Amino acid sequence: MHIVAVLALDKVIPFDLATPIEVFGRVGGERYEVRVCAPAETVDAGTFTLRARWGLDALLDADTIILPGCADVAMVVPEEVLDHVRKAAAGGTRIASICAGTFIFAATGLLDGLRATTHWLAAAELAARYPGITVDPDVLYVDNGQFLTSAGAAAGLDLCLHLIRRDHGSAVAADAARLSVMPLEREGGQAQFIVPAQPPTPRGSALEPLLRWMQENTDVEVTLGDLAARGGMSVRSLNRRFREQTGTTPLQWLLRARIRRAQHLLEATDQPVESIAGQVGFGSPTAFRDRFKRIVGTSPQSYRTAFRQR
Repeated sequence: MHIVAVLALDKVIPFDLATPIEVFGRVGGERYEVRVCAPAETVDAGTFTLRARWGLDALLDADTIILPGCADVAMVVPEEVLDHVRKAAAGGTRIASICAGTFIFAATGLLDGLRATTHWLAAAELAARYPGITVDPDVLYVDNGQFLTSAGAAAGLDLCLHLIRRDHGSAVAADAARLSVMPLEREGGQAQFIVPAQPPTPRGSALEPLLRWMQENTDVEVTLGDLAARGGMSVRSLNRRFREQTGTTPLQWLLRARIRRAQHLLEATDQPVESIAGQVGFGSPTAFRDRFKRIVGTSPQSYRTAFRQR
C-alpha cells in the first residue's frame, strides 16, 4: 500500500486539495491510501473548515507528499511544517507540489539548484523570491525524480496521473484518467494559456506611426530595410530606437503582433490554418506552424481546438 499524504494549511486552494484525494483515492486494487495531514486539527480553507484526521508526523510515514497551493503565496509557512517536509525528504519520500504549492516547496530549500514550475501568473514572483531555482513557466509539470512540481490546478491532475503511471504503468494511469475525464497526456504546456502582452506602442514617439502601420499590416512580408525606409531612418537608428522604446527588436516586435493576430483568427474564425498563415505574413504554412508552436507551445490546430469561440 502506497501512502499519499496531502498537506492541508490555512487558505489552501480547495481544488488543489481535492485533486490528489480524488485521483489517488479512486485508483483500484487498494494501491493507494490517502491521508490529509495538517499542523492543527482544523484548517480554515476560506469557503469551508476542514478537520484533518492526521497530524504532521504522518508526513514521515508517507511514500508521497502532495503540497497543494494556498491562496496567498506570501504567507509564512510554519517552520514545523517545513521541518517535517525536509525530514521526510531526507528519508527518501517523494514530494510533489500543485500550483502555488511550489512556494511551500521552495521555502524548504529542497528545490535549490533544480528546475521547477508553478502557475504562470506566479512564475516571476517565484523566480524573484527563490533565485536558486530555475523556474520554467511554460510546462505543465517538472519531474526531477524525487521532487516534482506542477503548474495550475488542472496541471495538478496531469501530475497525479504522471505519478500513477510511474508507480503502476500506463494501463492503470489510463483508467485513472478516464475516471477523471482527462486525457492521460495533454499537448503543449502553459504557454498556450498565457495571453501575449500587446506589443508596446510608445505614445507620441517618432516610432508611433511605424508601429501602427506594422500592427495594421501583419500580412505584409517586410525586411528590416523595408521598415527602416518606411520609418525614414537607417537600419542602425531603427534598431536603436526600438530597443530604447520597446525593449525588443523591430522584427521581434512584428512577430509578437503577428502571433497575437493569428491567435485571434484561430479563436474567432473558421479560416484554414493555411489562410491564416498568409494573413499574418508568413511565406508558408509550414513556417507559420513551426514559429507558432515555438512561441505558443502547441500547434495552431490544437490551439484552435482548445480556445475556439463557440
